[in-house]
Amino acid sequence: MKKTLLFLLICFSLFSCSGSRDKSKRSVGVTLSGAGATFPYPFYSIVFRDYMRKNPGVRINYGAIGSGGGIRSLRDKSVNFAASDAFLNEKETASMGAEVVHIPTCMGGVVLSYTLSGVDSLRLTGELIADIFMGKITRWNDSRLAAENPNVRFPDLEITPVYRSDGSGTTFVFSEYLNKVSPEWNREMGTGKALKWKAGLAAKGNPGVASIVQLTEGAIGYVGSEYALTLQMPSALLKNRAGNYVKATLETISAAAETNLSDDMKLTLTDMPHPDAYPISMLTWLLVYEDQTYCGHSRQEAEVLVDLLNYIIGPDGQKLAAQVNYVPLPLRAVQKTQRIINRIHFAGEKLSTAPDPEIAIVNVLSETETVGDHEKTVLHEKSLADER
Repeated sequence: MKKTLLFLLICFSLFSCSGSRDKSKRSVGVTLSGAGATFPYPFYSIVFRDYMRKNPGVRINYGAIGSGGGIRSLRDKSVNFAASDAFLNEKETASMGAEVVHIPTCMGGVVLSYTLSGVDSLRLTGELIADIFMGKITRWNDSRLAAENPNVRFPDLEITPVYRSDGSGTTFVFSEYLNKVSPEWNREMGTGKALKWKAGLAAKGNPGVASIVQLTEGAIGYVGSEYALTLQMPSALLKNRAGNYVKATLETISAAAETNLSDDMKLTLTDMPHPDAYPISMLTWLLVYEDQTYCGHSRQEAEVLVDLLNYIIGPDGQKLAAQVNYVPLPLRAVQKTQRIINRIHFAGEKLSTAPDPEIAIVNVLSETETVGDHEKTVLHEKSLADER
């Protein structure tokens, strides 16, 4: 009970003053544009709408064109923000022309959804998934699938793998996982937002993959967990590093994030060691330029953008994430992300008025009468250790 109260108090302290100056004057007539990942689109659709409802002078336009397209749009400086399920690699970072920061907004997973009459439960390992998508396992009654699923009667039916046709962060996360667990995949396919596939059907975006899988008997495809949960699509149990078969749930995806988080929040959450971790878990990010003085963007736009980012990682935004089957950020991730948002500036002048997370924690602990002095010290030290 005390920890729950402390969490709520810290969140309130971080975000109650996260806006900058008078919103009613600041946001009149501001339009922000963004483009990128399809994976978080259901969340962004609802969180952007809710922010616009609370800030009537703001309009936010978002095009779900895939992570690769979003990064190109930001590089071309035609949008205020990009959305990506993969952080920028060294080559992409160098091409951006200025410092870009990564703002994680929520977590999710990549699931293997399938359509196969009479099969209600399916167990897969990373090696089996790799061989299916490399065209080495081609039929559902393959002996290796049967050995992993001894209680399942598989039909003698061709397997139809379904993959992304567009540059996709979901593809990056999927391939990055297979690169870790399958030496053959590592040699033949590698990791990337777009790959040279050897078998199957291509579809655009998570919605396209989900649609083909649903309409094709014998199909299997990788999609964002929220699509599978919302559409109630059958999805495989995956064998994690600890040897446990796990389903993608809010709890198993959260377990994957129980690790050291880097200060820049650029990390992957695949094949994590926690015994309950779903093995293809992921963060998704909004990417913005740290210095907002580019291509004629106004200070007003920059202030609204920063306020939007604070809203998304705050209690109201994270509550909306959970409502549409995404996993909210853990507190230590929110703390690190707040520091990143606090770096965004306009011609050197800070835009966010949210306090430094460590200062907020100290202030909350000093004002909390329900927590004893010794427990305050322990909780403060634990919070700092979590951040490291």
